[in-house]
Amino acid sequence: MAELNIKPLADRVVIKAAEAEEKTKSGLYIPDNAKEKPQRGVVMAAGPGKKDEPTVVKVGDTVLYGKYAGTEITVDGEELLIMRESDIFAIV
Repeated sequence: MAELNIKPLADRVVIKAAEAEEKTKSGLYIPDNAKEKPQRGVVMAAGPGKKDEPTVVKVGDTVLYGKYAGTEITVDGEELLIMRESDIFAIV
């Protein structure tokens, strides 16, 4: 993983979303306008956490998050999401 020029604060986490599915399990191709936003991604950077709650996720973890969680940002030409750790449902 490349080094990011961004350091999240408090309980914020920077995530690179997984690619949207190109085909269904049966082999049908999904058009661009019908693709769903991915709900899985890899943690690229994590803040230190809150005063009494250190961050649980770490760089490199694959996580599941809410469909509308986070804010889309572009860092060094790469599309990323930044969200609170509480928006993450699970580590896969």
